[in-house]
Amino acid sequence: MNAIFNRFKIVHFVVGIAFAGTPSIFAELPANFGKNSLVAWCVAHRWDTADRSPAKRAVMLSELGVGRIAYNWTQQDNPQFEEEILQCQKHGIEYFAFWNENEEAFKLFEKYGLQPQIWKISPSPKIDSQKEKVAAAAKRMMPFAKRAKELGSPFGLYNHLNWGGHPENLIAVCRELHRLGYDNVGIVYNFHHSHEEMDRFSEYLRLMKPYLLCLNLNGMAEKDTLIKGSLENKILPIGSGIYEKAMIQAIIDSGYDGPIGIIGHLPTQDAEKSLRDNLAGLDSILSERKK
Repeated sequence: MNAIFNRFKIVHFVVGIAFAGTPSIFAELPANFGKNSLVAWCVAHRWDTADRSPAKRAVMLSELGVGRIAYNWTQQDNPQFEEEILQCQKHGIEYFAFWNENEEAFKLFEKYGLQPQIWKISPSPKIDSQKEKVAAAAKRMMPFAKRAKELGSPFGLYNHLNWGGHPENLIAVCRELHRLGYDNVGIVYNFHHSHEEMDRFSEYLRLMKPYLLCLNLNGMAEKDTLIKGSLENKILPIGSGIYEKAMIQAIIDSGYDGPIGIIGHLPTQDAEKSLRDNLAGLDSILSERKK
């Protein structure tokens, strides 16, 4: 891997992983599954019925022992950017990632010397050929990758269904952006947007591993039970689904030691409950594995 990827700690490639049933290469649980290393994702604003202030959110994360936050800013939010940063600093929470792009936030990152990952949905161009799709997607993402690079930040192509969210296409767009000089680009892969790929997760994980910036976990139900356009059965606590146990084992067996996220992503639930449920489910899976 090149120097920038090494600096951003994109894990090196290891050939071959098992999906389940193969003994782990670790004698103990890897550090990236430690609570203080976990990233809280989708826990602000519309994904929190308590609609916590930056101060209350930082206190919640500190009390839960979760050490990092990925900030889910969207245009309809009215975030207090600077206060979020200050409260994270006050309570020892790492401002780990920023969803989307906003110059006001970017200027504050420069002011405070922050270099969070910048996440953006990988696009799905409406073009026929694969080569043209890859080129068009890379062209669309290039300005964002460039701005992230100016900040000294990794830029994450975020899987969100359709062509742009498929692992092989994420990799192809990554490679094209690297060819164009944006080697700060990687992949942010979310379980809750991967139901169509979970049967081949270990294979895709092997392919994505050199580029992974973060893996966000979720409870995984049968894909045939999902209701289109609904979060029912799609956003489940870790440990309450059918497939995530084997998928988590595949992550551990692969040697991936990069960031792991747990999500809120339920607009009808208190973010603290979402995080507690995920922490409990993850702890149960990991504890069973250690026996």
